[in-house]
Amino acid sequence: MKKNSIAVLIPCYNEAKTVKKVVTDYKRALPNATIYVYDNNSTDGTDKIAASAGAEVRYEYRQGKGNVIRSMFRDIDADCYLMIDGDDTYPAENAKEMCDFILSGRADMVIGDRLSSTYFKENKRAFHNFGNLLVRKLINFIFKNNIKDIMTGYRAFSYDFVKGFPVLSKGFEIETEMTIHAVDKNYKLVEIPVMYRNRPEGSVSKLNTVSDGLKVLKTIGSLFKEYRPALFFSIIATILGIFGVVFLIPPFVGYFQTGYVEKFPSLIFACFIITIAILLGITGLILQVIAKKQRQNYELYLTELKMLDQIKRGK
Repeated sequence: MKKNSIAVLIPCYNEAKTVKKVVTDYKRALPNATIYVYDNNSTDGTDKIAASAGAEVRYEYRQGKGNVIRSMFRDIDADCYLMIDGDDTYPAENAKEMCDFILSGRADMVIGDRLSSTYFKENKRAFHNFGNLLVRKLINFIFKNNIKDIMTGYRAFSYDFVKGFPVLSKGFEIETEMTIHAVDKNYKLVEIPVMYRNRPEGSVSKLNTVSDGLKVLKTIGSLFKEYRPALFFSIIATILGIFGVVFLIPPFVGYFQTGYVEKFPSLIFACFIITIAILLGITGLILQVIAKKQRQNYELYLTELKMLDQIKRGK
């Protein structure tokens, strides 16, 4: 890697109307950076337009933003990675400031916060606004944080974060995944309010409000279970336990009144539910120990990654 090298990463799918301006704007804002456009099966000539604007064009044939970012993070070495969308919704004015946070070591991830500036005014899709707020509230509640914009596509990353981030998502839920990963692994996060503008006329969003929104919620649930298993399973165990006790009360009341157990089906069902609740609670505790061990191993992996990086640089 070159000293203080910056890679601008632009995942693109049919962004012919905007990609030239995006590449040009970020070349101007970061003249020493390398601009990478990863074309994801575009059919409108996005790749040729990006190349003519001065970007290095590469291809990812597995459809989905998560697949593109997986290839970007694996293929490219840099000190700082700036990720933006190719739809010209993020002005380049904040690019240098975001990269400076990474290069100075003050942050491992810089989040371009749209929701604190112009997003709700510029974005014309009401369900997108609702979805962003819902995801933010869910993640901040579950993971005890206060991140203002979970799903922004405008971010800067350190080398350690990029090479240590296991990309599992295939689509637009990737932003949610990387945010939860950063919070769970205690990376240094910085948020910067950035201006957001709606897509220009003729440019169409590839995000489906319903299907992609459900994928994001599914991702949150899955990562909640994996990163906070004790809390996840204890919630389910508590609900089932209460449900079991409700079914247990009538047989007990009948027994104390008559001396006979008259509602055997309710008793058996209640005991079955309560047993499951206890097992789920124990499962959560066991998985929490495993999750803690995985975090310890991850810290050791980051130390090893740092040493390998220093050897690569010849230090």
